[in-house]
Amino acid sequence: MSNASSPAAATGRKCVARIVQLRKTYRLGNGLEVHALRGVSLDFQEGDFVAIMGASGSGKSTLLNLLGCLDHPTSGQYFLAGRDVSRLDDRALSSIRSRYIGFIFQSYNLIPQLTVIENIQVPLSYQRRETPGGRERAIRLARLVGLGDRLHHRPAELSGGQQQRVAIARSIINNPHIILADEPTGNLDSATGAEIMDLLEALNRAGRTIIMVTHEPDVAARAHRIVRLRDGRIADISNNTPLPAS
Repeated sequence: MSNASSPAAATGRKCVARIVQLRKTYRLGNGLEVHALRGVSLDFQEGDFVAIMGASGSGKSTLLNLLGCLDHPTSGQYFLAGRDVSRLDDRALSSIRSRYIGFIFQSYNLIPQLTVIENIQVPLSYQRRETPGGRERAIRLARLVGLGDRLHHRPAELSGGQQQRVAIARSIINNPHIILADEPTGNLDSATGAEIMDLLEALNRAGRTIIMVTHEPDVAARAHRIVRLRDGRIADISNNTPLPAS
């Protein structure tokens, strides 16, 4: 298991994130506890494309929330860019998120009142310092994801696939260490989902590290490594030869 979960030494690539015996227990009152994660250890290297799979209740969403610094582990350690962030307070975690992590959600999470350019720029507003050239960078990213002719449209004027492209551009505007994708094709038809996966693969080939939760085997088959969870534990880790784009 240690070799499968820690391939950095073999590949020589930089480890951008590491979790060590991560546990998460939810206390529901009346003495009831839900053990969502039960000691999970994983390494993620620069340029990884990892799919996390598992049945409902297996712990995959909890794991993604912890990797995204959206929640605190009950125990264990989480090293991000070489720093243990597992015990940071909410304010510090917010700063970490804005600097190191990009998010892609199944439901897009765009702001309805904002245009494509403005939605892409949203992460820049969380910075404590002004980011020069932010608008120009947003325009370049919009064009990169195929939305150069939709710069001033609002989410209601876009298809689901176009909204997800906005979310992808938004996720990389801060040059994050890691992109976390939660069911990025879950609300899309198969053809549009394949286009979104093509785009994620292109970002990965350009050096982006992507960690993706999915329940779809054909989507997971596009990743380099598949981690399967069961009852809060790692059931299996398999290296994968990604399928060619259809």
